[in-house]
Amino acid sequence: MVSEFEELGISSSVLKALETLGWSTPTPIQRESIPVGINGTDMFAQAQTGTGKTGAFGTIILSRIEAEKKIPSSIILAPTRELATQVADEMNKLSLYSGHKCVAIYGGASIEGQITKLSKGADVIAGTPGRVKDMIIRGNLNLSNISVLVLDEADRMLDMGFIEDIEFILSSMPKARQTMLFSATLSENVKRLATDYMNKPKEITVSEDELVLDLTKQYYISVGRKNKVWALCRILDLDKPKAIIFCQTKKMVDILDERLKALRYKAEAIHGDMSQSRREKVLKDFRTDNIDILIATDVAARGLDIDDIAYVINYDVPDNVDTYVHRIGRTGRAGKEGTAVSFVTSEEEYVIREFVAYTGMEITLRDVPDIEGKDTVRKVIDYDQISDVFGMVKFEINLGKNDGLGKVGLADIIIREGRVRDASIGKIELGADSSILEVHKEFAGRMMMDVPRGKYKGKKITVRVVQ
Repeated sequence: MVSEFEELGISSSVLKALETLGWSTPTPIQRESIPVGINGTDMFAQAQTGTGKTGAFGTIILSRIEAEKKIPSSIILAPTRELATQVADEMNKLSLYSGHKCVAIYGGASIEGQITKLSKGADVIAGTPGRVKDMIIRGNLNLSNISVLVLDEADRMLDMGFIEDIEFILSSMPKARQTMLFSATLSENVKRLATDYMNKPKEITVSEDELVLDLTKQYYISVGRKNKVWALCRILDLDKPKAIIFCQTKKMVDILDERLKALRYKAEAIHGDMSQSRREKVLKDFRTDNIDILIATDVAARGLDIDDIAYVINYDVPDNVDTYVHRIGRTGRAGKEGTAVSFVTSEEEYVIREFVAYTGMEITLRDVPDIEGKDTVRKVIDYDQISDVFGMVKFEINLGKNDGLGKVGLADIIIREGRVRDASIGKIELGADSSILEVHKEFAGRMMMDVPRGKYKGKKITVRVVQ
């Protein structure tokens, strides 16, 4: 079953664990990096979340270092607490038959408890830079025997300002070591880090087609801000998916979390302002299906490694392609099909075009799905979404030439009945029994609410939006 992994030079005990875990075919990053790493060569590799990078460096480490040592022989640095714990969990699964032990070290949790685990012996450390540095300074972590170092999600660690902590940690371990750097992007800062701290590293780049898994179908829905919850609830009600919903800000995460809970969806929020214990409970509930929906910021969800996520929903569309690829990499994993949907306002549609042009990915326009019965949330008219680039909204009114009106007379009625400024009325197309006119979105509500309350020569006025 694991014959393809056998060809990569992985140790027999790790191969046995792979077979138990049901792994049969290496991912592109695993196929490219494992033989290089097992030979002891330094490398920096481009790899997104969801491409099997933990399995890549995990099998390398466990095939190269001895087990059941008192002092760690390998350390993996990761940018977030969640990723550090997930890496440790994965390493312990891979070492099912090899006897290696991995301990997670991260802030926001009891340092005494982590010190106790270390005192019992650890072969591999998976930790965040801040807590690792703290434990080195305290004298609780000895890195003098480190022979293999991994910098996981190096670009993110640099973005988060960990470079000084990383340099301190590197100075606390032997220079004669193997260093492997995994990063979603190979920016100049990442390459500089590789140049300064690695020995003739081999560069491994997975193509864009392989970075975005083929099993993920990508769509976008054109919907205004006021109707995003309506569109979201239709998707949730129709497909009932296990989903991650991404928002740009912690405030938006909290607002959406409160709204969905009020609508009785099994949802929870996760972001950086929450306590570590709370975040861990939310992730545990999501993994064990106690909740169906995780609402998250990009930082909080970075590195989440959960294989059965059916949907990724970009409630707020990201402003760059790297973030987009990171987000949608959470679905379409472990051989299962996934769906990525982005809610895009009319002003943001150019972002999708840029994503398509930059990556060559197919992102298809999709309508909000139809559902039987009553909507959980009522759709409203979103004037921001339907207005043109000048902010003008088209309306049809049941007055025209047969009512003895010209353009000026019709405009006067709108100004009087709707309290609309003269300058906010645009083009008027006068018809026989009805007319089309433009009004700025600032007064669109008055057009729909106030103007129909009036009459002209005893005739009740009606108004409708033209979309």
